Formats: sequence, structure tokens, C-alpha cells
Amino acid sequence: MQIEMPRKVESIIETLSSCGYEAYAVGGCVRDTILGRIPDDWDITTSARPEEVKKIFGRTVDTGLVHGTVTVMIGKEGFEVTTYRIDGAYEDNRHPLEVTFTPSLKEDLKRRDFTINAMAYNHRDGLIDIFDGMGDLEKKRIRCVGEPLERFQEDALRMLRAVRFSAQLGFSIESRTREGVKLLAPNLKAISAERIQTELVKLIVSDHPEMLGEAFSTGMTKQFLPEFDSMMGTDQNNPHHKYSVGEHVLKSMEYVENNKVLRLTMLLHDVGKPLVKTTDEEGIDHFKTHNAVGEKLAGEILRRLKFDNDTIAKVSRLVKWHDYWVQPKYRAVRRAVNKVGEELYPYLLKVQRADALAQSNYQQEEKLRRLDEVEEMYRHIIEEKQCVSLKDLAVSGRDLIQCGMKPGRAIGEELNRLLELVLEEPEKNDRDFLLQVMKEDLKRDRSN
Repeated sequence: MQIEMPRKVESIIETLSSCGYEAYAVGGCVRDTILGRIPDDWDITTSARPEEVKKIFGRTVDTGLVHGTVTVMIGKEGFEVTTYRIDGAYEDNRHPLEVTFTPSLKEDLKRRDFTINAMAYNHRDGLIDIFDGMGDLEKKRIRCVGEPLERFQEDALRMLRAVRFSAQLGFSIESRTREGVKLLAPNLKAISAERIQTELVKLIVSDHPEMLGEAFSTGMTKQFLPEFDSMMGTDQNNPHHKYSVGEHVLKSMEYVENNKVLRLTMLLHDVGKPLVKTTDEEGIDHFKTHNAVGEKLAGEILRRLKFDNDTIAKVSRLVKWHDYWVQPKYRAVRRAVNKVGEELYPYLLKVQRADALAQSNYQQEEKLRRLDEVEEMYRHIIEEKQCVSLKDLAVSGRDLIQCGMKPGRAIGEELNRLLELVLEEPEKNDRDFLLQVMKEDLKRDRSN
């Protein structure tokens, strides 16, 4: 098998080989190239020790010498070159206490997580596939190298990575590997929130975000996202729904583009429902105030998982407004954009469409038709550059002060009064007109 590698990667491998060392491209870059995917980066494994790599190449960065990794710089690009190694006993279900360098490629590949990530390649020797990674690629399955329990006890994060790879590649998880996950899922509690967050985001922005359901069924979400387990256990006996809350959430993620904020919003948009569920005398379930409860809970979850403040703010706000459906009238749409925010409103439209598509057929056509009309009106408002916020108002606080209004709260109140006029009738966003209205308001206030 011939694998096409970037010229710079070939150059590093050839240079190491010419100095008497073994060197191969290894891991995900080999897997992705075989699958016709573009690798995010190219890792190289070698029999050369870190100090020998540093001698051979002019420009290097000491990335992780204790684990045998040196970054070789070619131009502005860096390529990680790691010495063959054997990992010692692991601490905290994540990190080896020590590593031992080895001259054996096989020993190095044995320590890797999954067979599809344990293949190496160079042009001279071709594909080195000791653990039948190619067979698993053909069978579209994720399988541990060696004994699953050993691999997962070494590094508990590998369990979540198994589901993440299955989501990204559309693969199933091999039965023994899956059983290993179910047995050791509680060990995920030892993994940092930052590491969990990274894998969770990669999973939900993949082409198969519904594979989060596999993380639930193997007991993993219970360790880092117990709120999702609550959603999976909350039925919705309501004409608008045909799934449990959790199943609806999984389905809704499939109906929105693979954007982090949008997928996180769909994951958490109904997170408040288990806490507010009531059932009326006719057996119909209701979830009043779930938006407000969900907004608060979404923020708590995202902070717990160490998301950045911008993501937390956007997702929480979208959760708050996700059920805010407006009538297809221009004034209503302008007010909605003002209330939700100009940046987030187009996101909200996508969230509402995904939400509706993941519900039952009851009134679904009407919901989607109304959403189509609102979207068309929103596009027209944007194209016409109609005023939807104070920053687009034809007058400012400075204008009001120049006309005699004293600085203070009254300025803001007057600007909001003028904005209300413009939201109702956008043609009134005219500086002269608004100043005249303001002067009349000022005159009336003084007479009172």
C-alpha cells in the first residue's frame, strides 16, 4: 500500500533513516489518509532518542522530552517526533508514572489505544499493521489494542475517545471494547473537566452527534453529564413530542449544522425539563418555565466543564429563548431581534428549526411554515438595514444632551422610547424626526 505523505514529513523520515534510525508516520494521520480524510497533523515515531533527534535537526522545540517527544520545525511548521516507548504503571487513570524508551516499533504500537490508531507507515517498509487495524477499518469498528480493560485502566479518557471516534468515522464499537467501557466507566471521574470537554465537543460536532447516546448506554454520561441521564429518563407524553427529552435532544442535534454553539445549545436546550415536569389530570405532560430553569442549569454545566465565557453566554442565552416563537409580522421580528440580540438571532432560527424537526408531526408543518416566513422577514430586515437596536438608532445620547437633556438615566429611557417607535415603524429612524420627537418629550416633561 502506498500512502501519500506531505513532503516535509517524508523529509524528516528520510533524514532519520539516513542517520541509521527507524522512522514512521504513525497513528491518526495514517488512519485518516487510508480513509481518504485529511489529517489534522502528522506524527512521527522513531527509534532515535530525543537527544539524537535534536542533534540531527537544526531547529527543534522540547515539547515533552520526558515522554520522548521533540517538535521538529521545518519553516513555520512543527512536526512531533516521538521515540519508541513503553509506558510504565499509570497514575490517576490518565498518565504513566514513567516511560521507558525501546528500540522496538512493536512495543511502541502495543501501548496505543485502538487498532486503527496503531498503524505505522514509511515508503520503504510500507504499512506496518501488527494489530489488524486495516481489518477494523474495513469492518468499520473501534477495537482496543490488546485487552480493553488494560487500555482503559491505563487511560480512562480512552473510553470517551472510543465513542468520539465512532461518531467521527461512523464506526461501531467492538463488543469486548464496549463491555470494557461499561465496566470501567466510573473511572472517568478521575479525568479533568478540560479533557472531557475536548472529547465531548469533538463528539457532538461530528457527523454523528447522536452517538452521545452510546456514551449514555455505556454509563459514561452519568460520570460527567448526569443531567443528560435525567433527560433520557424523562418521558414526554405531549402531542408535540414522540421521544423522551433525551432522545429528542439527540435527534435535534442531527438537524443543526456542526457548529459548537449550535450543537451545545441543542444538547442543553431542554435540560430544565426534568426539573419542572408536571402531568395534568388527562395525563398530558407539561414543562412550564423549563427555559428559565434550563438557562441557569446550562450555565452551571458549561462552567463545570470549563467552557469559555463567550460560549457559556451564547449557549445559555439561546437556551433561554429557544421556545420564543414570534408571529410572522415585521414588527414582531424586529422586536425579537432586539430582544434576543443581533448576533444570536440567526442562531436562534436554526435552533428552533432543529427543535421542531425533532418533534412529532403534530402541528409540525405549521411550525416550519411560520419559521420560513419569519426567516424571510428577518432576511428582508437585514437587507434593508432596518434599525433593531440602539446602535443603529439615528440619534445618540450625545444628540440628546446637545438638545438640552441632562446626562443620566433619563437619556437611556428616552433612547429606548425612540427605539420603540422605530421598531414599530422603521421609516421613522430619521435623525430630524427623532430629534423633534425628543424635543416634544422634553417640553412635555418640563411642563409636568
